[in-house]
Amino acid sequence: MTAAVVADRVALLWGVHHTAYPIPEFPSVTLLVLISVVLAGLCFGGAGRLFAAAVHGGTAAFRRLVPYAPLRALAGGAVIALACFLFSAQRYAGLGIPGIVAAFHGPVPAYDFAAKGGFTIAALVSGFKGGEVTPLFYIGATLGNALAPLLHLPFAFVAGLGFVAVFAGAANVPIACTVMAMELFGSGIGLFAGIACVASYLVSGHAGIYRAQRIGEPKHPVRDR
Repeated sequence: MTAAVVADRVALLWGVHHTAYPIPEFPSVTLLVLISVVLAGLCFGGAGRLFAAAVHGGTAAFRRLVPYAPLRALAGGAVIALACFLFSAQRYAGLGIPGIVAAFHGPVPAYDFAAKGGFTIAALVSGFKGGEVTPLFYIGATLGNALAPLLHLPFAFVAGLGFVAVFAGAANVPIACTVMAMELFGSGIGLFAGIACVASYLVSGHAGIYRAQRIGEPKHPVRDR
């Protein structure tokens, strides 16, 4: 906690400010809303699981196809750059903060989460490491935005849940992501975020985006195989 607070203060002293993700209001706690949050959490966990599996599987396959690491980066980077140019997909390159912010303010294209996921997976498979976190926030927020009309819940609210819950499932960190949700969006989201993050965690499998991570206890009585 000390390291986190000091890092935050140092960043602010340098004039670097946090991006605001406003959620104007939270729905009332009703059985229907809680069921909707659980359903959303299951979708978020599925997205996190698919992302991790695609990265690990794609990396292994690309290594077999192109054993020389620098050539993998060259080939993968060229294909990604060409795809961005041909499909005018620059919005899916980089961190994607504007896309995340847009998901909190109204409807965005329903395919945004899949497109961002595809470009991010391609970059990671090609060897461009160190860029999972914020893209997963993007995938979660835009997936939440796409689910909001189906669940009859506000765009910003479900985008906020997706922001934290996809990462909770992909990295197996439901408690940390619940706390992060309250830091970003206020304590009013705590109950909903906790439910969504735990649901995501439970369906995301026993692996995650970080190979070195070890699950101490199985998530279910019968461990996934």
